[in-house]
Amino acid sequence: VQLQAFGGGPVQAGGSLRLSCAASDRTAWRMVMGWFRQAPGKEREFVAAIQLSDRATSYADSVKGRFTISKDTTKNTVYLQMNSLTPEDTARYYCAADGHLIRSSWAQSAQYDYWGQGTQVTVSS
Repeated sequence: VQLQAFGGGPVQAGGSLRLSCAASDRTAWRMVMGWFRQAPGKEREFVAAIQLSDRATSYADSVKGRFTISKDTTKNTVYLQMNSLTPEDTARYYCAADGHLIRSSWAQSAQYDYWGQGTQVTVSS
């Protein structure tokens, strides 16, 4: 499965961005797709995840109420709408996918088999 993420860029604090991640595999609809981010000098952290076959979602506490993950299964694409951005959201954002994750594992980056190349989000104050 190949994942292609795009939509990052520079934005001012309080602004919004929407990231997209397209999966190449036709069986992607069965997968969990997640967003992770990594800032310089920090570990990769979970942002949000969604089960493509139903409506289940999960969010990190730091983004709840500000970020929304959604999907378009006809396009095998997942979106991350990011609102009320702060400089603390600055990071490289990666999308990931896996076909065999239980919900309790969604936040664990090591559990995902497939990763996109990442897209940089830079929030200025």
